[in-house]
Amino acid sequence: MKDKPIYTEYHPRWYRPRMSTYWWLGRRSYFTFILRELSSIFIAWFVVYVLLLVHAVSQGDVAYRQFFDWSRAPIVLALNLVTLFFAVFHAVTWFNLAPQAMVVRVRGQRVPGLWIATANYAAWAVASVFVAWLFVGA
Repeated sequence: MKDKPIYTEYHPRWYRPRMSTYWWLGRRSYFTFILRELSSIFIAWFVVYVLLLVHAVSQGDVAYRQFFDWSRAPIVLALNLVTLFFAVFHAVTWFNLAPQAMVVRVRGQRVPGLWIATANYAAWAVASVFVAWLFVGA
């Protein structure tokens, strides 16, 4: 059993300011940070959903159809819609943070942050067009 610390008259007291549970609602940047952290839960759900889909496909046509019947349930549709929102939010916030997260130099000059973010959005657009072409055009 640990002894309690003994405070003398001249012993300094710890300064512990009271912090509200809702401190993150005070500024927009804090709120965005918390939403970005919360998005990881929905990204994890997306991974589980895709793994369930792959498992259903591997089990044959009947399991595949059962999976899609389950996927049509309103709660699953709502969860997937919220997951889509958070996936897009996560991507956008990452693309906006990328210039601070990585420093790119060309010929000794730092590449402007706007160029890095724009390149990320352009790559996202190209990948989206390619995936849409695979599903619609092919």
